Amino acid sequence: MPSVTARPRTPRAAKSRLATIDVAERLHSAALHLLRRLRREDDASGLPAPQLSALSVIVFGGPITLGDLATAEQVRPPTISKLIVILEAKGLVERVADARDRRVVRVKATARGTKLLYEGRQRRVAALVASLTALPASDRALLARALPVLEKISGTARAAK
Repeated sequence: MPSVTARPRTPRAAKSRLATIDVAERLHSAALHLLRRLRREDDASGLPAPQLSALSVIVFGGPITLGDLATAEQVRPPTISKLIVILEAKGLVERVADARDRRVVRVKATARGTKLLYEGRQRRVAALVASLTALPASDRALLARALPVLEKISGTARAAK
């Protein structure tokens, strides 16, 4: 992978490369600030960020093994095991045997855990709606046109309808 500071061969390529780096830096900063702002809505859930993150993987991804959850959350298995014990005690997840292999245990969200996650998502979306509503229609349209590009670079692009 080429270095961010690698020198392009032509002045035009150099200018284009600098513009791309500027866009990347600004997008990175904006994404972080937006996520931090939306995370304030998560305080209403009463759960710390690591618990919410793991619960989100379980709710939106479906039942999952502890090993796969640890990988998804980029933590070690003992860390995820402790976290799941806490979520179980709060009645947000439960362990279930795999239907095909009873030796495999998966963690799945309870109705309470799913409700908590969806309520949190609604709070985040409502905060975004309030911010978007304050923008001129032309800015909202510009964001709508940019969404497919943002989804593509984030790996969340939707299939064409």
